[in-house]
Amino acid sequence: MGLLASSSSSSSSLVAVTVVLGLLFNAAVLCHGGISSSYRRVATELNIDMPVDSDTFYVPPGENTPQQVHITQGDHVGTAVIVSWITPKAPGFSVVRYWSENSTKIRWARGTIETYRYFNYTSGYIHHANISNLEFNSKYYYKVGAGKYARIFWFVTPPAPGPDVPYTFGLIGDLGQTYDSSITITHYQNDPLNGQAVLFLGDLSYADDYPFHDNVRWDTWGRLVERSAAYQPWIWTVGNHEIDWAPQLGEPVPFVPFSHRYHTPYEAAGSTAPFWYSIKRGPAHVIIMAAYSAFGKYSPQYSWFNQEIQKVNRSETPWLIVIMHPPTYNSYQSHYMEGEPMRAVYENTFVKYKVDIVFAGHVHAYERSIRVSNIKYNITNGLCNPVKDLNAPVYLTVGDGGNLEGLSTVMTEPQPNYSAFREPSFGHGMLEIKNRTHAYFAWHRNDDGYAVVADSVWLTNRFWYPTDDSN
Repeated sequence: MGLLASSSSSSSSLVAVTVVLGLLFNAAVLCHGGISSSYRRVATELNIDMPVDSDTFYVPPGENTPQQVHITQGDHVGTAVIVSWITPKAPGFSVVRYWSENSTKIRWARGTIETYRYFNYTSGYIHHANISNLEFNSKYYYKVGAGKYARIFWFVTPPAPGPDVPYTFGLIGDLGQTYDSSITITHYQNDPLNGQAVLFLGDLSYADDYPFHDNVRWDTWGRLVERSAAYQPWIWTVGNHEIDWAPQLGEPVPFVPFSHRYHTPYEAAGSTAPFWYSIKRGPAHVIIMAAYSAFGKYSPQYSWFNQEIQKVNRSETPWLIVIMHPPTYNSYQSHYMEGEPMRAVYENTFVKYKVDIVFAGHVHAYERSIRVSNIKYNITNGLCNPVKDLNAPVYLTVGDGGNLEGLSTVMTEPQPNYSAFREPSFGHGMLEIKNRTHAYFAWHRNDDGYAVVADSVWLTNRFWYPTDDSN
């Protein structure tokens, strides 16, 4: 009787295990490393660029009404905002008027105006104005343009830097201007986690994918993202599609369109170039790196980075985040190992200073790593494989904004040990920092007209609560 009961119990347990495993394998494929999602995006015709006259590229009425309005952080701590816009045919009124939600006093900031030529294209008049001396955690309205063609927008400044102030970042990369790109922005705007600023991971307009690097596509992209970027700061990272180096077209200087259109607060961070810089925002110290500028030892970027990371005060801004365009760890065949040069130069420093998260784009898919490093190799010991390291960052690739080039669908097999979850789908990420010890990250897949939480993880801070959060 006892033996019969034992056998019955064993059979029931076996059935239960089989059912559970069956459910798991229906959802995902368990591999050598972590989870490779079995989800595959239904083939549609949406992954095509929108025509230049698409209604999605909103053109305000009036020939010289300000358009392509966007903002970014204007100083190191969040009490200034760079407001940028373009008037297509004439310089117009290069002043920003602004006022606090709780005040009727209108202040103003005078902007600068610039234009540029690129091959057979001449830009409109590009305006940049820095609004400074703002109060933390306050809502401001601002007006660009004059008369009946003036346009009004608003933004909210971040809380003062502090260890336990909550703050939520959106993560978007490799966006482009397809119908899928527009869906990504809409999903981000409607996300219930309510992102307060976007950490943009590089590759904006993809204008260089068009014949002669068609800079009209910089204009359409600026109009596409205005619906978000005019209301909250997008923190810019340059990707390979911002290089725009085309000596065959008589364009031997890199980054010309990006440099004119998208300013960054690099001088406030002590940087010598607009492509690498840092900001503080609430509980986070964010370091933006430039993979397509010199970054090796003794380069200006290298010197700046090593000075900057030593300045991080984890008692004030406990979350140390690094952004770059190519991923350090990547298990897709697309751009495989392209992040290796930067890893070789900077990974030791990431581990030494306990960087919490490294965000990247470039690969048109999503991937999350465990905390891993590959710093033990010394040319003689043969220890050249990544290993779990609780002092190392989590590496997150969110390069799936929706661009014309499509998804990176081919993954290396078997899945490496460092890879915790990967899926080739379009989407966006959200990082919700709760306090000095905990943050919640979620990746939202663009699926069937609504955003689906396809992967999420609770992260613990490497300085204040360095528990094993790998899963």
